[in-house]
Amino acid sequence: MAIIIELSISDDVDQASLPNEENLQHWAQASYPDDDEAVASMQIVSSDEMQILNRDYRGQNKPTNVLSFPMELPEEIGINILGDLALCGEVIEMEAKQQAKKSEAHWAHMVVHGMLHLQGYDHIEDDEAEIMEAKEIEIMKNLGFENPYN
Repeated sequence: MAIIIELSISDDVDQASLPNEENLQHWAQASYPDDDEAVASMQIVSSDEMQILNRDYRGQNKPTNVLSFPMELPEEIGINILGDLALCGEVIEMEAKQQAKKSEAHWAHMVVHGMLHLQGYDHIEDDEAEIMEAKEIEIMKNLGFENPYN
């Protein structure tokens, strides 16, 4: 594996609706084209935890689906740590229902989306958004999922 995922799940998260660790690993790997080994942490948090993270780091006092915290370490450290992903299962499941998407497909999209952020992709500017969305669509297609933006 080129990407190693360090998964943790908050104690107050209902694990019944979560994807299994193998799927999370597979989706993250599909989002990382490099052959060099890298590490990313993936934390599945409650909506209360996500609201605090979103408030503290983005100034938005509401839960969101995924937050990415890229890490840049000096090369001499000798390990490529991409950063941290926080995923909120409650929000992801709610959005999947609202958007009439399969839960698995929306989870995959959020992992892909977050992993791309860890690699420097963004969607603040329109031209950046086009590049990132095209990459997401391509990865999702390669994973066997439909265009997440339809």
